[in-house]
Amino acid sequence: MSEHPEAEDEAFAEAALLQAIENQIEAGEPAAALAVLNKLSLVGYERDEILQMMALVLAHEVKAMLAEDRPFDNTAYEQALRALPELPEDPAEAE
Repeated sequence: MSEHPEAEDEAFAEAALLQAIENQIEAGEPAAALAVLNKLSLVGYERDEILQMMALVLAHEVKAMLAEDRPFDNTAYEQALRALPELPEDPAEAE
């Protein structure tokens, strides 16, 4: 039993999100994933930094999906990806 299960869970979740982003880029689905990677690379962001931002967008959409008990919103996800490097606002922080 580990003394830091929350940190391990967080690291696992981050790794899973990053892998999901890599899979999206490789599959070209959604198309916005590769487009955003290319766009941000062209303006000087490092690949790791871009993947982190994209993973945050994915996490934001998954969190909203669970909180609102609704299906994954591909349109909102792609719009949020295309808005990078501006990150989506956490609704709780906007109040």
